[in-house]
Amino acid sequence: MKLIRALAALVAAALIAISGAALAQQTKPPLKIGFGMSLTGPLAGNGKAALISMEIWRDDVNAKGGILGRKVEFVYYDDQTSPATVPSIYAKLLDVDKVDLIVSGYGTNVIAPTMPIAMQRKLLLMGLFGLNVNSKFKYDRYFQIMPAGPEPAIGWSQGFFDAAMGMNPKPKTIALVGADAEYPAMALQGARAHAKKNGLKVVYDKTYPPKTVDYAPIVRAIQATNPDLVFVASYPPDSAGMVRAANEVGLKTRMFGGGLVGPQFAALKTQLGPMLNGVVNYEFFVPDLSKQFPFLESFLKKYQDRATKEGVDPLGFYLPPYAYAMMQVLEQAITKVGSLDQEKLAAHIHKAEFDTFVGKVRFAKNGEWAKSRVMMTQYHSIAGNSADQFKKPGKVTVLYPKEYKTGDLKAPYHENKK
Repeated sequence: MKLIRALAALVAAALIAISGAALAQQTKPPLKIGFGMSLTGPLAGNGKAALISMEIWRDDVNAKGGILGRKVEFVYYDDQTSPATVPSIYAKLLDVDKVDLIVSGYGTNVIAPTMPIAMQRKLLLMGLFGLNVNSKFKYDRYFQIMPAGPEPAIGWSQGFFDAAMGMNPKPKTIALVGADAEYPAMALQGARAHAKKNGLKVVYDKTYPPKTVDYAPIVRAIQATNPDLVFVASYPPDSAGMVRAANEVGLKTRMFGGGLVGPQFAALKTQLGPMLNGVVNYEFFVPDLSKQFPFLESFLKKYQDRATKEGVDPLGFYLPPYAYAMMQVLEQAITKVGSLDQEKLAAHIHKAEFDTFVGKVRFAKNGEWAKSRVMMTQYHSIAGNSADQFKKPGKVTVLYPKEYKTGDLKAPYHENKK
């Protein structure tokens, strides 16, 4: 009888403790994280995929009791994929919504205009897929979630040139082309450095307006220079336009691609289908490497189920895991520091290593990844326009880096379009 009373007392005490903890969490204000995100405009598909991932993280964290005993709440607005909307969004988040922390939206073009606000107010800023943004600002409270390494402009295209210079005979000429926008400018800057280092003659180096519709004249102009290599830096709409034009014109070159944003997502993979065959381009994960990235399985299961229902990128190989990882870094830093002190959080992130769904992450002094992991790949054997074919191995060969390499480059481009 005494044992029963003792057990009952223990159960009652436990229930009181649980109730007390729940009540304490309810009485604490939510931890508000604010950001802009591209929910309309050219990068809306990517932005919606990132948002789903971040919401999955939020729900996972809140199911465990939140952070510092506070429930996490998001406050966000559509930046319309327009840099001009960004300053007013973050001003509203900070001055009206009174968010505790900010993170960036997706992409170089909308991260760059966020930087002055973060710097002026001395805020920590986690950036999601901005290429070499901090090279202009040199801000010590900025941290980037994208595996381009400590020299992003160089690391971004390293694999393209590594694969190219492995050909026999070695290429001698290159054409460089991209949209007149922030990301392409950074990517082309790195490509020029590689071209110079490898002794390649640049026979074409031009940009085009972001709202260009007809890309065939651009490809014809490139073809007229007869380049061995064609490096393209583009956002999804013009990536599709350039690939279509290369097929329409019948572009003849040894390598084509490199910095095309978009083919990593199901929308462009299925839209372009076999037109992607032969293209060399960057990726961050391919099914052929699933055994080397076992930590992605649990996340992809959650993401793919929800994304399919919401009509967003059903593959989730590219941006979604990194959006979740960005929030994991923030969560782990806050938990370790024990406060939201921006200076202390930044100091901790500079020196710590973080366990995330995309592996262990450590940052260089400039806030970029300490080590590059940009994969350069070649698309092949794509038949039809089904998304399911991309969930299985055999459609993408990893050319670089060597620790992930699954095959060799097939060149020239125009003879390997199958």
